[in-house]
Parts: sequence; C-alpha cells; structure tokens
Amino acid sequence: MSPRALHNFLPFLRWFPLSAGGLRADALAGITVALILIPQSMAYAQLAGLPVVYGLYASFIPVIIASLWGSSNQLHTGPVAMLSLMSAAAVIPLAAQGSDAFIMLSVMLALMVGVLRLFLGVFKLGALVNLLSSPVIVGFTNAAALIIGLSQLNKVLGVPFPRTDSYLNDLMHVLLQVPQLHWMTLLFAAAAWILIDVLKRYRPKLPGILIAVLLGTLVSALIGFEKKTDISPTQIADASYLEQVQEFEALKARIASFTTELTDNNQKINEAEVRNAIDDQARLLARNLVVQTSLEQDKSARNALYLKLYSMPLYADESSDMSTDSIVLHTSEAEAGDDVYSWRFQDVEEGRVLLSGGGNVVGTIPEGLPSLAVPEIHPEFILALLPSALVMALIGFMEATSISKAIASVTGERVDTSRELIGQGLANIAGSFFSSYTVSGSFSRSAVAANSGAKSGIFAIISALAVVLVLLFFTEYLYHLPQAVLAVIVMMAVFSLIRVRPLLHAWKFDRVGALVGLMTFIATLVLAPDIASGILIGIALTVLHYLIQTMRPRAEIVSRKLDGTIGGMRAHKLTPLSERFVPVRFDGSLTFINVAYFEDAILEAKSSFPNAKAILVICSGINEIDASGEEKLHEVSARLAQGGVTLFFSGLKHQVMRNLERSGLVSDLGTDKFFPDKETALELLEQRFSGALPPVVDEHLPEPRNRPLLRPRPFPGHY
Repeated sequence: MSPRALHNFLPFLRWFPLSAGGLRADALAGITVALILIPQSMAYAQLAGLPVVYGLYASFIPVIIASLWGSSNQLHTGPVAMLSLMSAAAVIPLAAQGSDAFIMLSVMLALMVGVLRLFLGVFKLGALVNLLSSPVIVGFTNAAALIIGLSQLNKVLGVPFPRTDSYLNDLMHVLLQVPQLHWMTLLFAAAAWILIDVLKRYRPKLPGILIAVLLGTLVSALIGFEKKTDISPTQIADASYLEQVQEFEALKARIASFTTELTDNNQKINEAEVRNAIDDQARLLARNLVVQTSLEQDKSARNALYLKLYSMPLYADESSDMSTDSIVLHTSEAEAGDDVYSWRFQDVEEGRVLLSGGGNVVGTIPEGLPSLAVPEIHPEFILALLPSALVMALIGFMEATSISKAIASVTGERVDTSRELIGQGLANIAGSFFSSYTVSGSFSRSAVAANSGAKSGIFAIISALAVVLVLLFFTEYLYHLPQAVLAVIVMMAVFSLIRVRPLLHAWKFDRVGALVGLMTFIATLVLAPDIASGILIGIALTVLHYLIQTMRPRAEIVSRKLDGTIGGMRAHKLTPLSERFVPVRFDGSLTFINVAYFEDAILEAKSSFPNAKAILVICSGINEIDASGEEKLHEVSARLAQGGVTLFFSGLKHQVMRNLERSGLVSDLGTDKFFPDKETALELLEQRFSGALPPVVDEHLPEPRNRPLLRPRPFPGHY
C-alpha cells in the first residue's frame, strides 16, 4: 500500500512524528476541553431526554473515533445542544421519555445518523448541504436556540414541563406556573449564571463552567437541597387528592400499555408485509390509528392531571420523619398544624407516591464504562426516524465543517469535507455500540482547543480519557449537582447562537430569501418539538424559490442607455431602438422548465411592437439548452415567420451553439440568423432596417415540423 493510500485509510498518521512541545500543548488543551466537556455532556444528555450518564458515554468512544478518522486536528466531537434536542424530538413520539425503549431508540438513531454520514462521505455527497441556504440556516438556528434555551426554563424555576406535541403550549404551561416557582432552585440558577459570566469576562482562563458545577454541587450537598421521599397512598388524608393520584397511576399504566401495543403492532405489520398479508396489514394499521388517538388523549390527560396535582402541595408536620409510614399528609396547611413543611407531587411508582420538598439534582450516576453491545435495530421504527436522521446528518455535517473551516482559516490547515463526514459517521456508528446517542462537532469546545494551542487530535483523546476517569471514580460525587446549574450551562451556550443581523442583511438584497428564513424560523417554533420538520419546510421553500426563478428568468426588451451600453427598456425608461426590430435579452438556461415562459416573452415583445419585422434574442445568458428548448426555438421561429417576423440570435455560448448545430436547427433557420455577439447583431439590424442594407430575403423560413427531436443532420460547421 502506498504512503498516500495508507494516510487516506489511517488519517491520524499525519500527527506523527510527535514533538515534546506538541504533546505538552495537546495535553493542556485536552485537560482544558475536558473541564468543559464533562458538565456540558451531562447537560446535553438531559436535553436529549436521557439520564446524564449517557452524555458521558457519548463523550468517550465517539470523541476518540472522530479524532482518529476526521480531517481537522482541532475539531472536538461529542454531545451538542442542537442534535440533543433533535434526538429527543425524534424519539419522544415513539417511546416514553426515560424508558428503556426511549434509550434504545436514541442509540439506534445515532447508528442511523452515523450510517447516513458515512454514506455521504464515502460517495462525496456533502454537496447536499447546499440545500440549506444561509437564511434557512439562520432562521432554523435561531428558532432551535430559543426552543433549546426555553426548554430549560422549568429547571431554572423548579416547576414541571409537560411534554406534548406542542412545544409552545407546553412553554405556556411553564410560564403559568411562575407563581409556584421554587426560590432556592432559581437562586442556584442565577448564581451559576452570574459566576460563569463574570469568570468569562474577567478571568477567561479559568474553567468557569466547571467551577460553577463544583460549587453548586458542594453547596447543594451541604444545605440538603434535594428533599425527596415516597409514601403510601393511604397516608393522604384528602380523598379527592387521593382519587386523582390513583387516576394518574391508571393513566400511566394505560400509556405504557398503548406504547407497547404500538411497538408490537408495528413489528407485526412488517412481518405481514413480508408475507404479503394485506388484510392483516390493514387490520393492524386501523388498530394503530385507534391506539395512537387514545395514547395522545391519555398523554394530554396525564399532563393536565400532573400539573393539577403539582399545584396542590401536601403538608406535614416539619418535625415528622418522612421515612416512616406513620404520618398523614393534608392538602390544607391549617389541618397539618402550625409548624408545617410542604411537599409536591412528583410521580407514582410501584404503588408509592413520590414527593419532593426541595430542588431537583442529578441523582445517582451509574459507575463504570459502557459495555460493548450491538445496538438493537427495530425495523418498524426506521421509517419513522429516517427524516429526522437525515436532517440530523446534514445539520451535524454543516456544524462540523463550518467549525473546521473557521479554525482552518486561522491555522492554514486543509479540511477535507468528505473525510470529515466519514470521521463523524464512524464516530456515531462506533458510539452506538457503547450506548452513545447522536454526536457532532462542537463549536465551543473546538474553539477552546484551538485557543489552547492544540496541535493534533491527541488533545481530544486526552479529553475522552478524562471522561473515563470520571466514569470510573467520580460519579458518586456528582449526585447533588443541581439540575438548574446544568440548565444554565445549556441556556448560556445556545442563546449565544441567536443572530438577527444576517436576516436583516439578507433583507436588503434578497427579500425572498430573507422571508424564507423568517418562515423557517416560524415553522420551527410552531412545529416544535418536531424541529426537523421546520428545516425541511425551509429546504422545500428554498427549492421552490429556485424553481420559480428558473421557470421565470429575467426576460426583457432592451435599448441603449445614454452611455451607449445596453439596458432594460422598462427598468431604465429608455426609448426603443427601432419599431422594425426588437432586441430581447433572455437570462436563463433554456430547458423544459421555462420554455413556455420563453415563448410568452417573445410573443409579448411581438405584440408590443406590431410593426416589427425582426426579433433579436440576446442569448449570452443561456448556458444550457435541452431538447424541449431546441424544439421551442423551432416552433417560435416558425410561428413568427408566418406573421412575417424573423427570429435572430446573438452571443450563443459555444456549447449551446454546438448542440443547435447537431440538432439541425441552425441549418433549418439559416446560419445568417446567428450572430457572434449582440453589438454585431444590433449594428447589422440597425443598418438593415434603416435602409443601409437590402431587406432580408429569408430563404430559410422554417416550417412546422412533424419529425423526431434531435434527428440526425449534417454538421453545418461554425459561423
């Protein structure tokens, strides 16, 4: 194997030979990035609807694989806010958040994203990202940043965030609970925000995020921030409250049953499709429709009931030992006595009512490294996850390449986008075998690595090894970490992504593009949590805008301006060159999509100048012509000739002229109808129709033809 082929297969060989100075720089950068990676990964895992430990899993194997097989020495891969939210949004409709099925589908989604990225990289299809125009990207990013940031608001306030199919409706429920906020939770969030911001401004070299995490965890443990207990339902004195708790438990059981039935039915539908059992498929699909409707109704009822139970605290004597089953809780403070302590409803599990009297913390984090396991593949969910997987693959690729190119502009490093796709794809595929959810390149961590002097991808491997140490030895110390602190980390990271200036700038010269960006922003907000559909709408609008532009290119009658140049007659309010001939500029390739518009433009020019005997088509803007375009030229020329009008052409590109010669159109119309450039054509037509030249005697008047397109013709040679 040649050295070049070996480096293509093992791109990390470019790191060698290593120098002592380079290793020191990578070690410092790796440790610095790890101080950000560890708290960020836990925060982003919660954003993905997963236990925090899965953020640490995603910061281990994927980081190493992406570093080894990527093309950028400073790009750091791992959990990121955007894909974390998109992962949750894709899986929430298919499984209960926090359940084993939810975790399994999140890992399966990572595998799908990895396979798609690997496919795009191997076949060098990264150009698909060009479907994402700049206004669409800005509109989507702004909306997603708002959605991500505001989705953490409940953790800052210490109130529930019901999850339904309408993010805006859920957010409204959070805002309505502001009077019930937990003041200590809000204090933790505010303190963390101020601390991180102050350190970033005045001591940027200090790891502000890690310091906030450590101090928050320490203070939380010292003051007993988390207060949780579980009781028997019989300890609740209020019969109405108890009845609602039992109803909540029944709804939970129904939702779990419906979810399981949907999963089983989807598998049976796939099996019936293999057997070609159409009747079984129809019956199962009809049943799924009923189950899905009932499931959504029960979810809505559960969320409403949860908010109602949460808003009614239970009171007990403050001195009571909540670890026993001897006390009775009341919904009235007066009934509980003078010295009382309030508890709020959290959940019902295995017949016990879970209550909280403090703030939410991370809780128990499993110790140890993720085990190697083949990710479960459920074919019935592939089609449901595929649109989100494709959008996540493109969004992640766009993030990774834009970060790499931004860093490369400073370092002078060459970025291979196909290689980066392969590295990102392999990272997600390998990560899915170690319980990782979807990962991508991180702008913040990559920027820190570059600023810290990272020389090679070894810095990323060092940061991953730091995560290994945390998983092996330090998870128990993170138990008391307030979730409000993690929420602040997410909010501060994503709110910095909001940009309004690019859309305002686009409005100045491309209002349609700016409107598409604005519509993408609105669609993403309205359709949240299904934000993948928002960017798909943006892509569809972009493509539609392009098609409309292609279908209706600029076509206008031109004349001479005062300086002698050619310009649009209407746009510049010019007088016609002549009443006897009409020059028309057509700026667009002449293909099947716009031939009708071309015909309308020529016929409109003829109707505007009824005395014209010639129409000149200025073709310098025509870069391509297909069979439909060639046929339309013949038809329009024949139609004009019947009215005594001759069609001329000027400035045809070489490849277009050659195709017209091959098709026989040039010989049909006559070579004297084709001019090399518009000035020559205008000069000759002005002379001819002013009497300086004899009138045209057209011996090549085209006749309507009933012949196959592109019939063989003798090659007539060039003009």
